[in-house]
Amino acid sequence: MRAPAPSRRQVLQLAAGGGFLTLGLSRGAAQDTRIAGLIGKAHARTFVGERIDLISHALIGRPYVPYPLIGGLHRPEQFVLRDDAFDCVTFCETVLAAARAWSASDFAPQLRKIRYRDGEIAWRERNHYFADWSSNNIANGVCRAIVLPGTDVVEKTVFYMRGLPVERVGMASTPVASLLAHADRLATGDIVGFLSQRAGIDYFHTGFVVTAKDGELWLRHAARSKGRVLDQRFAQFVAESGARHVSLLRPQEVWSGEAIV
Repeated sequence: MRAPAPSRRQVLQLAAGGGFLTLGLSRGAAQDTRIAGLIGKAHARTFVGERIDLISHALIGRPYVPYPLIGGLHRPEQFVLRDDAFDCVTFCETVLAAARAWSASDFAPQLRKIRYRDGEIAWRERNHYFADWSSNNIANGVCRAIVLPGTDVVEKTVFYMRGLPVERVGMASTPVASLLAHADRLATGDIVGFLSQRAGIDYFHTGFVVTAKDGELWLRHAARSKGRVLDQRFAQFVAESGARHVSLLRPQEVWSGEAIV
């Protein structure tokens, strides 16, 4: 499914902004956008996990859309900002960028840092594989790995993205049984990636962990099968998807005034 065609106003913004395209997010009146308002509300929350919880919860019900980004092997990369619809990865990176931002103007630089290797807006620098997304966002200090008992590193050759070279990636692999047995070590806002059992594919899904007061784990995610962003019992998702192994990341704190590099 192709992204909707940009309006004349968006095209003019794109021409003036050197590759910046807004879809469902007003660039000229950022203070009126959903994300900008949520960034403001999140200021009252001390920790990044709390801000992730507030922002992601407010986006429950937003529709799932496949292939929300624009760019390709023979199509110029556009830096897309949108808060109206997501796939599983853009949901996570949009919420994470907003949780790290200390103003509306800080949101786009944070998202660029998360989505692209070294923040360079180019199709080949986009973190297409979630294995690369994870490793690059550990290297740049946005996240750190969570290591639970039974976690190992597995290597896999991935090649499902047309136009990208075959890549050998290393992935932290934690058995789902270990995650469930050590749920007390997780926190709301942790990011979980579900390893694929199919040849050539690294991960098949991602979302945020949500820990309920009773200790039960939930998955907050943009689900293709459900057509929207929702909360789902973690055990239910695992049973439905057949997931066996996961990787876990914890977003790192960012303090007011921290430079974006």
